[in-house]
Amino acid sequence: MNYEDFFSDQLDTLRDSGNYRVFADLERHQGAFPKATRYNESGTSEVTVWCSNDYLGMGQHPATLEAMQDAIKKCGAGAGGTRNISGTNHCHVLLEQELADLHGKEAATLFTSGYVSNWAALGTLASRLPGCEIFSDADNHASMIEGIRHSRAPKHIWNHNDPADLDRKLSDCDPNAPKLVAFESVYSMDGDIAPIAEILDVSERHNAMTYLDEVHAVGLYGPRGGGIAEREGLMDRLTVIQGTLGKAFGVMGGYIAASANLCDFVRSFASGFIFTTALPPALAAGATASIKHLKQSDFERQRQRRNVRLLRERLDMIGIPYMKNESHIVPVMVGDAKKCKLISDLLLENAGVYVQPINYPTVPQGTERLRITPSPLHSEADLDKLVGALSELWSQCALARQVA
Repeated sequence: MNYEDFFSDQLDTLRDSGNYRVFADLERHQGAFPKATRYNESGTSEVTVWCSNDYLGMGQHPATLEAMQDAIKKCGAGAGGTRNISGTNHCHVLLEQELADLHGKEAATLFTSGYVSNWAALGTLASRLPGCEIFSDADNHASMIEGIRHSRAPKHIWNHNDPADLDRKLSDCDPNAPKLVAFESVYSMDGDIAPIAEILDVSERHNAMTYLDEVHAVGLYGPRGGGIAEREGLMDRLTVIQGTLGKAFGVMGGYIAASANLCDFVRSFASGFIFTTALPPALAAGATASIKHLKQSDFERQRQRRNVRLLRERLDMIGIPYMKNESHIVPVMVGDAKKCKLISDLLLENAGVYVQPINYPTVPQGTERLRITPSPLHSEADLDKLVGALSELWSQCALARQVA
């Protein structure tokens, strides 16, 4: 077998289908988000970022930056290794305490990313509980799917956001078997929100543990940024709340919050925790500062919601179709992989607007989209420029508009 030919052929197939991913070479401007410098063959240009998961701009916030700088001066750059051997820093301890408080839980356990926290926690819980069966929402993130697959526990896929289907599948299971129900609060591609209370009602009737991924909700919802579960007063009913430090909190890392015993259990048995280098102290300190700020400041959340509302109003005025939802995510629906990538390319080249195309396999074929995430730091001039450029390209690509 000619390995290089195989790799080349597979990449050509992606290019022909419009699904080849091109990474924009960007340099964010400290203190000026969402502006960034783009690097390419012809030089540099300024762009406005419209698809960042730094939803509130906390990666640029003075409190976050100051805490990180102070930690570097105090502790140095790296963590020194795995936490069980040489890497547990006081910054990790303080961050876990802050996260446990955020979610009203006894404890929290840090991981190097949200992906790793899902993979490690779900994989450990489902594999170590004797006879455990896992019930996974059909639209769960790849990291959750990988954790479930890694556990090798029997799995049952229930229809997306459908508590009745979950009830049917739980009813078919051995009532004495340990059960784990895994789902998300905000689903990142469609922006829809789970009926958490109804899912908990069903799970509790069947004595099932619940595992809620709040990565696209922490920092953004609830009076202190604890997520959808905090907003709806449901945190105490969830067995495990999982989140990320790399989106609304603006830094990097993942975590679970749960009982002290459950966190200690995962910490003690999860290879994804035991055998990996810990987060650098500066990242932990920056995340702690970001969480503390958002616990007491609602300004960023309110400003973001205002910009989400304004964008939707402007899209409605010109008939650009987007998927309706109750979250902060605005999926502008293109429905064609090649046109989706073309629009993204032209927005970047001609308007200095960066929004990444979302194509298969991230979303089903025929639902290709531009996933737009307004931040509190986008101006009305930014909004007008985005919408004007989209309108022009919509006509250029002969895409249908919605009639008001």
